[in-house]
This record gives sequence, structure tokens and C-alpha cells, in this order.
Amino acid sequence: MTAAQIKIELNKLKNIKKAATYARFFKTGKGEYGEGDKFLGLTTPQTQKIAQNHYKETELKEIQILLKEKFHECRSCGLGMLKRKYTEANSKGKGEIVKFYIKNAKNINNWDLVDMSAHYILGDWLLTHPENKNIIYEFSKSKNLWKKRIAIISTFAFVRQNQFDDTLKLSMILLYDKHDLIHKATGWMLREVGKKDQDVLEDFLGRFSKIMPRTMLRYSIEKLSEEKRKFYMKR
Repeated sequence: MTAAQIKIELNKLKNIKKAATYARFFKTGKGEYGEGDKFLGLTTPQTQKIAQNHYKETELKEIQILLKEKFHECRSCGLGMLKRKYTEANSKGKGEIVKFYIKNAKNINNWDLVDMSAHYILGDWLLTHPENKNIIYEFSKSKNLWKKRIAIISTFAFVRQNQFDDTLKLSMILLYDKHDLIHKATGWMLREVGKKDQDVLEDFLGRFSKIMPRTMLRYSIEKLSEEKRKFYMKR
């Protein structure tokens, strides 16, 4: 399947009214985090159904074309196919896909694109290749917003395996980040740590809740008791 053929399928489902709504929702105005992003107006299920239907016969070179497309749904579809290819690949194939993913980090340029792919591809691969974890630490210190989000969201794969150290270390690095999307992502990952082991989360909060950005703190304590949430918000 070629990228051109996939774009034709996506275009057949375009919805101008929804495209305008998505443009506002994903903050595409001047100076906003999604500045310049364009939408066709497809729902996520519509986009991912096309990805599901065609990922097996679509080569990486065609996915590369989709990831460079200006329309958000093209990049989302490309990542959907990449994620599915990764899941079914052998060890060597997984490594090639991860290299491809890292190479295309600049094209994974909105929060939903990061969240649908980072822990499924990069995070999963790092579980069996921990010697390469330096990549997420490099990403966490990048000036690129999306690389930083990829770094912390990738650790979701670790948290699911009760491995918390990298999430906590990256959270410390990102404590002083200025962007709300990083505060939300980091708080989300800390919340997931707490769902697995509340004592680990509360140890982190005991050390850092006074200096955590308020949004990060609020996200991280969502699953705690009302009494504990009030306690940490007052600190």
C-alpha cells in the first residue's frame, strides 16, 4: 500500500466542521503548541481503522511519507501502522522500527501522537534493551517539547512492569520545565506509579510536592484519598 493510496482513503472521510474543531482543540494558532498543524476532520477510530486495514502491506518508506505530511491524521495513521508493525515484528525488526521512530521524533509533534506511540514502541523496546535508556534522558533535556513528552511517556511501559526508577528520575529532571503539557504528562506518569505503589509516589511527593508545578502535582495525586489530596495541595 502506498502513502498516496492511504491519503486518498483518509481524504474520502474528511469533515470540514470537525477539522475546524480539532484545530482549536489541539491549539494550532500562532504561538500555540500545535501551531500550523492541519486536520482533515477524521475521528480517531476512523483513522485507526485505515491503519489496521493496511499496516501489513505498507512499507516503512511509505510510512515515512505519511509522517512528513502536514495533515495530522496522516501522521496518526502512519504511527498507528508503525505501532502494529512493531507489535508483530521479531527482535531485529523491532530494533529497526525503534531507530525509525527515533529518527522521526520531530514528526511526532502533538500530544496525542506521542501518547499513542511512545510507550508502545520506544518504551517497550527499552524494557529489553536497558543499555539504551540514555536516549530518553537525552530527549528529556531537549529543547523540543515533543521529545520531552516522548521521554516521560515512554516510561509508562516500565511502570506497567513495576519498574519506577526511570519515571522518578525523569520526573525530577522535568520538575523545572515550563510547559503545561510536560507538567500534565509527568503528573500522569507519577499517578500511574502511585496506582502500582502508593508508598513510592508519596515518598516522591514528600520530597518534591512543595516545588512541583501545580498541574503536575494535581495530576499525580488524583487517585489518592481526598484527605491526602488536600494535604499535598496545601503544602
